[in-house]
Parts: sequence; C-alpha cells; structure tokens
Amino acid sequence: MIIKDLQVNRRKIPLFMPFKTALRTATEIESIDVTLTLENGIIGRGAAAPTFVITGDSSESIEAALMGPIKDVLIGSDIGHFQTALQGIQSCCVGNPSAKAAADIALHDAYCKLLNVPLHAFLGDKKSLQTCMTIGVDTPEKMADDAKRNIDLGFKVLKVKVGANPSLDIDRIEAIRDVVPKAVKLRLDANQGWAPKQAVQLINDMEKKGLGIEFIEQPVASHDLEGLKFVTERVGIPVMADESLFSAKDTLKLVSGRYVDLLNIKLMKCGGISNAWKIASIAETNGVACMIGSMMEPALSVAAAAHFAAAHPNVKYFDLDAPLWLSEEPEELSYVSEKVILSDLPGIGSVNAVPNTVKG
Repeated sequence: MIIKDLQVNRRKIPLFMPFKTALRTATEIESIDVTLTLENGIIGRGAAAPTFVITGDSSESIEAALMGPIKDVLIGSDIGHFQTALQGIQSCCVGNPSAKAAADIALHDAYCKLLNVPLHAFLGDKKSLQTCMTIGVDTPEKMADDAKRNIDLGFKVLKVKVGANPSLDIDRIEAIRDVVPKAVKLRLDANQGWAPKQAVQLINDMEKKGLGIEFIEQPVASHDLEGLKFVTERVGIPVMADESLFSAKDTLKLVSGRYVDLLNIKLMKCGGISNAWKIASIAETNGVACMIGSMMEPALSVAAAAHFAAAHPNVKYFDLDAPLWLSEEPEELSYVSEKVILSDLPGIGSVNAVPNTVKG
C-alpha cells in the first residue's frame, strides 16, 4: 500500500494553569499535527510539540523537517515495507527528533489501521497504566496545595519539580509531605537544576529526614555524565536520566557505565516508538528499568507513548499526565483519576470525549 501524501498543521493549545520547571514556564503548547495518507484513503496521525530548551526543536524546524526530507523519503514508498519506512525517517536527516517522532507515530497509526489492530496489540501487550501527576515548581505553600488537591483527586504518585532556587527544595518537599499521606510516592525532577556536590547533599539530607523519595530525575546538567555518575554513586535514592538520554547509543553508555539507576524515555527526545523500543530493550538487557515520560505535548503523541509503555515489559513507571494540563479533552485516550485508559480501536484510536474528572 503506497503512501500518497503527508501534510502538516500547526495549532496552539492553552494550558489550564502555568507549567513551571527549573528550565521554563509554559502557558500553552504548540502542536505540530501530521497526517499521512495511504492510496486507499487510510490516514495515519502523528503529532509533536517543540521544546527548545530540551530537544532544540522549534515549530519551524519540526515543520521544515516533516515537509522536506521526511516527506521526500515517505511519499511513494510502500507501507508494507514498514521497517524500511521507519529507517527512512530516522536516516533522512540529522537531529530533528520531534519531527521524526511525529512521522514515526503517524506511520505506526496508519500501518495498524491497515492491519485493523490497535497499536498496543501490534506491539504485543496491554498492561495497565497508572500515571503520576506533576507538581510544578513554586513556593512550598503553593506546591503543598497542589499536591493535596491532586491526592484528593485520586493520584497516588506525585512527580515534584524542583531545582529552581535549590535552597528551597527541601522546604518544598517537607511542605508536601506535611499534607499528603505517607503512602503517597514522591518522585523528584530537578531538570538539571543542581550541581553534583549540591545534589548529593540535598538528596542525602532528604534521606535522613525520611521524606519518602522514590527516585530523582536528572539532578545535574544533561552533558555532565561524570557528574551524574558522581551523584548516583553517593546517594541511596535511585537516580534517573532524562535530558541525558536521547538515543540507543546514549542508552548503551549510560547503562554499561552505570551512570544512573533508571532511564526516562520520551518519544520527542528519541524520535518515536521504534527508537523507544530499542532503548527499553537495551536497558532491559542491562537490568535497568525505564519510565515512559512526556513533554508538555498533545494527547495524540502521549497516547502513542502510552501504547508503547503498555506493550514493552521493561517500562515500569509511567508519567503520562500531559493531556490533563491541556484545555482540550483528549480523544485518543482517557483518564479515571490516575488510570490511563487506552483505546482498542485500530491504530492509536480515539474515545468519546468525556468531562475530565481530574481537572480543576
């Protein structure tokens, strides 16, 4: 079945409230939506969102890559040669992981629709998914209020953003611990906000205070792998790589050198489902568990990540709350408190939009 056309549309989606991390504050996202049309009329859908401070991708660069080299390599090709098409997306240009992810998602969606199977079935499994909820970095009082509200809505795991003004970070976690049950798990994400020695001191202080931290994401700068290893070797709480991980090659270095204990896979960083599968499998071979994460991005690409996470046995943790921050209802997946519900329709699927029980 020949791929006949590829088109791109850009749109902005407001957030319900500002999303604050140590790297940026977002009040809206821009979604670059891609449609891939087969000669029999089947349409595969993908999407990407630019995150300049992490991937280096802008809206303009994503669109240019999709409408340039990616379109050139896909149009006229036979989707029946699915793996060849996937390889073509990855090899047609240097970098551009978010554009590649959008095309990879659309190709998976179209191929699964051609086969008349949901994406999770094509990938081979459908384990249950429970997302954490992100608490943006702010004053200790505001973060405690946000944490309490989300626990009341049914979330049992909170991903807490820290790293902006590190001197406040322990106060932030203590304030949250004061208002949430002890059974609630806290995952910290410093977004590269700490220096290595500072990270060790902060993390060890948190351990001594018994703050119940499950793991720490990206405590130091993405390029500082030796600093990342320095922290990992000197703290008891597991350390996870996020911004340091983009590719299968990065995975090999991180896990073989024991730079970290855990990995955070994001489709927008690695270039899509096909590369995410490679990363998770390499990590599995080396005994390193993975989390599926998401940028602040549209529901379609988060749904694709969720299908991948439901299928790969080495994805043990789930951070899929991005659609819950958006002003539009997700169509490709749904939420019941912390539970992420995947569609069984062909491809990535869609569900009837229903009022979202966790927005407020």
